Parts: sequence; structure tokens; C-alpha cells
Amino acid sequence: MDVNNGLHGEGPYSPERAGTVPAGDLVQLSLSGDYFLDEVMEKLIGKGGLTAYLGTSDAVEIENRIGKGDREARLVYEGMAYQVAKEIGSLSVLFGGTIDAVILTGGLAYGKEFTGWIEEKVSWIGKVMIFPGEDEMSALNEGALRVLKGEEEAKVYS
Repeated sequence: MDVNNGLHGEGPYSPERAGTVPAGDLVQLSLSGDYFLDEVMEKLIGKGGLTAYLGTSDAVEIENRIGKGDREARLVYEGMAYQVAKEIGSLSVLFGGTIDAVILTGGLAYGKEFTGWIEEKVSWIGKVMIFPGEDEMSALNEGALRVLKGEEEAKVYS
């Protein structure tokens, strides 16, 4: 029904993406003359998010740092969970309170503390179900097969 454009800067920050940033600051940075377009984009996509804050996008490493008492790592990682929960909450209004479940998936869903922080904030919306793992390639494969079998038409994005 709706989606955020995570690739180009909407939503929570992630391991390598900055997420939603203050528009005025972004404009100021972009027009400062200190950066080329590709450098600004790299700050948003590729070197943003956890990478910018903690120097790594490796969730296992970050969780290990948290386990050893790294307060900054915990603050940043918990902040990302907060932003994910906030995005879930903002999208929940589309369904007028009739949500059966909130599903967390992807590589970060392996992190029990990370998903726990999210679940604490969104469990009022619906049951929280966690399916760790990255199934994007399987989904792409299944979609291609449906097109090849004539079960659906290929979508062309431009």
C-alpha cells in the first residue's frame, strides 16, 4: 500500500544508508562547493548509517562491541531500532488499526537485542513475527519464473 524510498534517503538509517536527513542541512552540504554529487550521494548511500557513526556496517561486530560495554555502539544501534519502529508506526496508520502482524526480516533480524528494541515499541500494533535471513534472491527468482511462465507481466521501471 505504501513504501519508503530507502535507497534515496527516506526512512530509518541502516548499516550503510543515512535514511531521512534534515533537508536544509543536505541542501547546504550539497551547495557548499566542498563536495561533488557523487561524494554527497556516497555519504547517503554506502557510507552513511552505521558505517558513518561506527566505522562498520557489520551488525555482529556492533553487537559484540555492545556486549563489551561500548556505549556509543549501543546508542547508535538502539537509535536505528527506534527509527525502524518509528517507520513501522507511521505506516501503520494506513491500516486503521487492523494489522495482524508486523514482520521483521533480513540480516539484521538475527540480532535478538535489535529486534527486541523494535518489538518493545511496535507490539501494540500487532503480533511481531521475526524471520531472519535475506530472501531477496529467492523472491527475484520466483518473480522471474512467474513472468517466464506467463503468470504475470514484467514491470518496466524507468
